Formats: sequence, C-alpha cells, structure tokens
Amino acid sequence: MPEASEKKPTFDKELFKRSVLYNVMNMYRKTLEEATPQQIFQAASYSIKDRVIGNWMNTQKAYDREDPKMVYYMSMEFLMGRALGNNMVNLQAYEGAKEVLEELGVDINVLEDQEPDAALGNGGLGRLAACFLDSLATLGYPAYGCGIRYRYGLFKQKIENGFQIEIPDDWLAEGNPFELRRPEYAKKVKFGGYVTVRTDENGRNHYVQEDYQSVKAIPYDMPIVGYGNGIVNTLRVWDAESMGGFQLDSFDKGDYSKAVEQENLARNLVNVLYPNDNHYAGKELRLKQQYFFISASVQEAVDKYMRKHNDIRRFHEKVTFQLNDTHPTVAIPELMRILLDDYDLTWEEAWEVTTKTCAYTNHTIMAEALEKWPIDLFSRLLPRVYQIVDEINRRFIRQIEQKYRGVHGVDVQEKIRKMAILYDGQVKMAHMAIVAGYSVNGVARLHTEILKHQELKDFYEMFPERFNNKTNGITQRRFLLHGNPLLADWVTSKVGDGWITDLPQIAGIKALAEDKKAQKEFMEIKYQNKLRLAKYIKEHNGIDVDPNSIFDVQVKRLHEYKRQLMNILHVMYLYNELKAHPEMEFFPRTFIFGAKAAAGYKNAKLTIKLINAVAEVVNNDASIGGKIKVVFIENYNVSNAEIIFAAADVSEQISTASKEASGTGNMKFMLNGALTLGTMDGANVEIVEEVGEENAFIFGLSSDEVINYENNGGYDPMQIFNSDKDIHKVLTQLIDGTYDKDKELFRTLYNSLLNTLSTSRADTYFILKDFKPYAEAQRKVEAAYRDSEGWAKSAILNVACSGKFTSDRTIQQYVDEIWHLDKVTL
Repeated sequence: MPEASEKKPTFDKELFKRSVLYNVMNMYRKTLEEATPQQIFQAASYSIKDRVIGNWMNTQKAYDREDPKMVYYMSMEFLMGRALGNNMVNLQAYEGAKEVLEELGVDINVLEDQEPDAALGNGGLGRLAACFLDSLATLGYPAYGCGIRYRYGLFKQKIENGFQIEIPDDWLAEGNPFELRRPEYAKKVKFGGYVTVRTDENGRNHYVQEDYQSVKAIPYDMPIVGYGNGIVNTLRVWDAESMGGFQLDSFDKGDYSKAVEQENLARNLVNVLYPNDNHYAGKELRLKQQYFFISASVQEAVDKYMRKHNDIRRFHEKVTFQLNDTHPTVAIPELMRILLDDYDLTWEEAWEVTTKTCAYTNHTIMAEALEKWPIDLFSRLLPRVYQIVDEINRRFIRQIEQKYRGVHGVDVQEKIRKMAILYDGQVKMAHMAIVAGYSVNGVARLHTEILKHQELKDFYEMFPERFNNKTNGITQRRFLLHGNPLLADWVTSKVGDGWITDLPQIAGIKALAEDKKAQKEFMEIKYQNKLRLAKYIKEHNGIDVDPNSIFDVQVKRLHEYKRQLMNILHVMYLYNELKAHPEMEFFPRTFIFGAKAAAGYKNAKLTIKLINAVAEVVNNDASIGGKIKVVFIENYNVSNAEIIFAAADVSEQISTASKEASGTGNMKFMLNGALTLGTMDGANVEIVEEVGEENAFIFGLSSDEVINYENNGGYDPMQIFNSDKDIHKVLTQLIDGTYDKDKELFRTLYNSLLNTLSTSRADTYFILKDFKPYAEAQRKVEAAYRDSEGWAKSAILNVACSGKFTSDRTIQQYVDEIWHLDKVTL
C-alpha cells in the first residue's frame, strides 16, 4: 500500500511485534499459536490503539492550548466501517504492520475480516458523516462527531428463500477495542412530566420540569485518525443507562418488572437504529432517541465551552453545530432551553447565540423524509422543549405577517400554512432548522437548486442568504488507498502519492488514458479486483461468475426512487431476448445487487425477493450458456462495498431524475474506474461535467420533465404497457408464474407500475417511461465494452477526473463558507 513519503512518522515494527505478543498473553493467557484469529485481532487492535492514544492526547492538548473554534457534527448515523485497517492506513503504519504480522504467520486480510463493521449507520447519510470525520481530522480541523452507540444497529441482513430477514447485528459481542468509555462526562436526559413556573423577585419566570423520567447518557469516544498528521479527533457516541440502576427493594418485594423498568427504558433507547415507525410506539422511540443524543451532546458542548470561558453569550464564536438532516433539529430548542433555564439569558440573547450556532444540511427532496412529529407526542415527551418550539413558531409567524402583510398578490395565511413550524397538529423539523439555522445547504448543485425553487421555495424567498450548496464527497483514503491497493499503488507509481491528501493530483494519469501499456496495466488491475469479488461471491452465494463478463453493479439502500426494480425488469427483458434469439450477439453480463430494505417497507422487500427469484431462474438456465448471471450480495456494508467498487465495470445510478439529493456511491465507483450508467440526477450531473458525457452513459427524463409530469399530469404508464410488447411481456411475467409459482406474490409491484391499487400514483417513479431509453443505454454499454481500448481509456479518465469528489474539498468548503473553523497543526 502506498504511503506518503513526506513527514512520515516512524513505525517501530519491533515494538509493534512485542506489543501484539504481550497483548495476546496478557488478555488471553495464551501464546500466539494458541490464540484464535479474533483474539489476535483484538491484540493487534490494542497495539495500534496504544499508538493512537498518544496522538489523541497530543491533539487534545493542542486544542486546549490554542482554543480553536470547533464543529459538532450531529448525526443519527455514522457508517464507519472497520477501524483497524483504516487506522493503520492513516497512521501510515499499514505496510509495517502487515510485514510484522506476516513474520508472525498472520495474514492481515484474515485479521481485518475478524472485525465486524460498526453498526452505527445504514446508508449514504451515515457514510457521508464518516467520510467527513476522516477529512476533518486529515485537514486538521477540530471536530466532534455526535451520535448514538447502537447495540444492534439497523439489522444484519440474511436472505432466506430469496426474502430479506432482519436479525440483530450484535457487533459489540466481542467488544470494540478502539472505544473509550467516559463515565466522567455522563449527562442526565429528561423525558415527560410537566413544567411548573415560578416567578422570582425581579418578576422573571423560571421553568422547571417536574415528575419526569430520566436516563443517564454515557459517552463512548472513538478515535478519528487524520492521515499522517498526528491529529486524532473524536466520534462520541452515547450509550444509555438507568439513573438508579437495578431496584433491589422492588425485586425483593417480587415486583420484578419494576426492578428493571428504568434499565429497560435506557436499553430500548439505544438498541436499534431507525426502529420501525409505522406505529405510535415506534415514532415515540425515534423521537426519544433523537432527543437523548442531542440533549447529551448539547449539554456537553456547553459544559466544555464553560470549562474554559466565562461568557456563554459568546458560545457561537467557538462552537458550531452542523445538523446532518432533520434528525438532530431538536438541538435548536435544546440549546435555547439550556441558555434560558440554566444560564438565565433573555429570549433575545439566547436566540442570538442559537441562530449563530446551528447550521442545517438538507439531504432529501422527498417530502416524506422531512420529519414531522405529532404535537401531542412531542409535547408529552418533551414538555419544556415544546414550550420553546411553540414560542419560536409564534415569533416566526409574526415575522411572516410583518414581511408579507399588504404585499400585492401574497396570501399571508397561505404563507403561514406552508411555512409554520407548528401546523395541522404537527411539529415540522425542517422548518425549524431553516428558521433557526444560519446556513441551509443542499448536497449537490441540482439538489440545492430544486430546494431553492421547488421544495423550500418560500423559505428561500424569505432567507436567500442562508441557502448554499456543498456537493458531497468521499474519502479516497478508505475507498482507494485501503479498498483498492492495486490501483492505489499503480496511481502512485505514475503520479506520486500526493493524491492521498490532495485528490485533484490524480488528474496526472489523464496523460496515460491513450497509452496502450497503461491501459493494459489498468485493465489487469480491474481483472484482479474482479477475481477477488468473484471469490467473495463464490464463498458467500455459491455462484460462479465470469470475471471476463461485464460487472454491472447497483449497490445502495433499497428505495423505489433508486429504481432497483427497473434494473431487474431490464434483466428479465434481456433474458427474454436471449431465449427468443439464442444466436444473437451478446456480451456476458454479471448483474450485481446489494441493498438493505427498511424493515417495514413492503415494496422494497418484495423487490429483493424479485431480484433473487430472477437470479434463481436465470442462473440455473443452461440454455443461455451463462451469458447472464444475477447476484444479490447479502448484508451490503462498508467492508464488502470496498471490494465491490474496486471490481465494478458499470456503476448503476438510475434514480428518477430530481429524487436523489447527491449520491456518493457514484463517486466511489468513479474513483475505482467504473463508468456511470445513469440519469441526470444528484451528483451524476457534476460527474458527467468532470469526465465528459462520452465517458458515461446518460439516459432518461430530466428533472424538469419529471417535475412537470408530477405537477401537471400527462403520463399514463398503461399506454406504454399496451403499446410496447417487450414491456408488456416483462410485466406480465411478474404475475404469470414465470418467477414464482405463487402468481400473486409480485402483484403489488405489478400494480405499483400500472394502477393506483397499491400506490397513490401509477408508476410514481417513471420506470416504464425510462425503460426503453435505459435498455438503449445498456446496448451502448455493451458496444463500448467490446472496444477494449476505448473502454480502458474511459475508465482511466473516470479515475483521473474524480479529484473534485473528495470529501476533503467538501469539508474545506464547509470551513470556508459556513463554519470558519481554526486549523490546528501539531
């Protein structure tokens, strides 16, 4: 693995070796030969942690000394992936550690496979947060990630009989060697009860929450190692414990459930990420989770500031909160509560501080994902916080009235209906984030424009200066340096290792795009990575795939707008074509899917079953000579993603235009030399801008066309179904027993495309409208792949043009344009 030559810290191989052997003995009373792979992994992790802790302490000392402004990045999710390999890479100790382990007879890959992925996130939102933390540390900016220490994460996905089964992801079963429990910073978080008011001698009201239930929030700190600079920042995830612990008196009296009642309240808070919220209890648990980690994080941020400063009114000069989507928005009234109730600020003073502290990132154009809470639930669970939200709303409505009353052509009541924080019995979190935030950003240029002119139009009109774009990025250190060592070494051999911390330097390989020798080397690396993935698929799926076939990959959360359904319907169409014309020219394809569907999302789960049902038929049909293989990779996560990105030829980014805020998988594929097959949606627009449309395959409706159909109608999928025999046949196969003897199994998918029996609109995401353009783009993919030199050129150019999409660039823009943090150098 390439390692930057400048300022490279020395890695003491002998010390590491002694440390591993000592840890095996000390932790397990064993010699290395007797230890299990898991025990050796734990021992090696603690050895690396020793190195990290020294840097961590030095970093904290520098922060204490220099008192820089810092960001608290608040997120329900941090999809960190495995820590050991990443920490070794960023310590520039990977090669050294690998050599030592080899001397000890240990394969570093086997060792890394002993570590479960940290189950602290699910999709792009959580992985973005993880990339951001990596970039903040590497760029030397002080930061805390703030989240929840989920015991079981979202779930571990098992595929049984083609269906997704959710089982608990017990990632902490063996302990997490890199975390530190910090009980000295425990916080009390209050739920329920009621608020009493007492008036002091000066006539000022003081609000006190009474008769509440409380839990103790205990922070666990995980190190975030910067690359080669000695900086170690902190991801602080909160665990919940009962305030009183086990109630022995209740237990002795035989009331066993009361004895553990408080413990159960605490445990339920942190068991799972995104509990199913299609019932009231699930909604309540989600809101509790959000308030739990936010209250603890905000309390600690204020306490930490006050340990060094004496004027809370200047809090925003040293601290900024970035709210990663609407989940952490309750930070706004919570900060207000602390300033008003604990520090006796006036409303105006507290509002001044809060509105200069909080900034909001919007991650979605999908209205259903902009969180809204029933007022009765919110006010019962968070009575004091609700009073504050009510007052923020009252003052904001007054502001709307003042701004628009008497303005020609403006219906003030309509403005209030569309913009109020409290309306229709709901608390609208996105509205609160915009009203109280000093910055509102989208995550790709197209997404930000849609927010400004469609979804959040009224707010943009009122606060245009708050809106800005920050196109997402990814860390090349995990997704190239660690995930694709062969390509990383090759790039370094051509242009040096500067790209590791300055990705635009990778543009140096552009000059090699037409060089025959470079093309051959590049495609050989791709082939080796395809062999690695083929081996993984054989081990996990029992399917033989041909590494010489086109690896066409779609891996991401399963959602209807991402259109995994369109992809598998197209596979069915290709299969029909091959069956009807066995002699036709056809380049072998392997279609690879990976996706988790939310536990309560029926159509998404049915799509997984359909993919597996098609795989079952197609993979076992000898008559097509293995020309099509379909693979569904179980339990898609960061670790298998690294192997998948490195091996992909085609990157499927086929969301309905206007629906994907950005996407970051598209960037990871690009960095690893896959060509994008996609719509002009999210960051695809900017990817195509960088690499050129001739090095991608773009198809389908534009975002404007989609929005026009949505607003004005004029689209009837039934027309396409009746007039296009290919589409008619594919859809009929959903319900005629071709792929499952239960002909009704896929009926709701069939209905979702053609009528409103299972969805509010027929073909909500324009799958049939885009189907033939998609099939045509797929034909172009095949033609392009047959020209191996042309393909190699395009693939090299994709890598060469990926410089913009590093999270280092994104974070630098947040720093320059939103946060204004102070850089720290050790």
